[in-house]
Amino acid sequence: MNILIIEDENRIAKRIERMTKEFFLNTLKNIICVSSLQEGIEYIQNNELDLVLLDLNLNGENGFDILQKSVSESFHTIIISANKHEALIAFEYGVLDFVPKPFNKNRLQQAFDRIIKKEEVTTENLQFLAVKKRTGIQLININNVLYIKGAGVYTEIYLNNGKKELHDKSLEKLSQLLPKTFQRIHKSYLVKINEIKEIIVQTGSKYSVELKNKEILPVGRTKYKLLKEKMI
Repeated sequence: MNILIIEDENRIAKRIERMTKEFFLNTLKNIICVSSLQEGIEYIQNNELDLVLLDLNLNGENGFDILQKSVSESFHTIIISANKHEALIAFEYGVLDFVPKPFNKNRLQQAFDRIIKKEEVTTENLQFLAVKKRTGIQLININNVLYIKGAGVYTEIYLNNGKKELHDKSLEKLSQLLPKTFQRIHKSYLVKINEIKEIIVQTGSKYSVELKNKEILPVGRTKYKLLKEKMI
């Protein structure tokens, strides 16, 4: 694990660092603390990361300036902030968790558990997927997404206007963030349930789905039963 802590209060930063080290133990490769918005942005741009722990108020600077960039990256982001009123907005942008200050060890570990155990976020608040464009970060409304296909460490997002966008997060990481309106139907596909027209049963215990736009996608054998139950 390569972890970046962005926190302007040194005492809190050291506490977060200590608790993080205690939790990840031998899986921790590198952990760095920075205290400013610019330091955080520069480190993210120049280093490979698995997790960013971000405060939203950095000496008066707005941590959302980092958040809007970081949610398009391959790593997960956990907010640790006293600004509880901004939790909903943070989840809309695709953070893994929002830990309100003051926090204790158990609450921080609960957030870390979502990474280790690949637990799903329990909220249904994700509104946008952020993708990198030459002109900057583009926010895609989740309502415009038909399905998502795994493409190695990246994902391909297929939209209802026929376009396709590339996201830096893996399918596994996106599956932790997406609302329950999306269903994993195959090791390589996440599909919005209400876009499925019907399940197709083929010979040899092979399955697929036809979407309302007439596209056909494969269904894994282990995913068929749960999908069928959700389609009833």
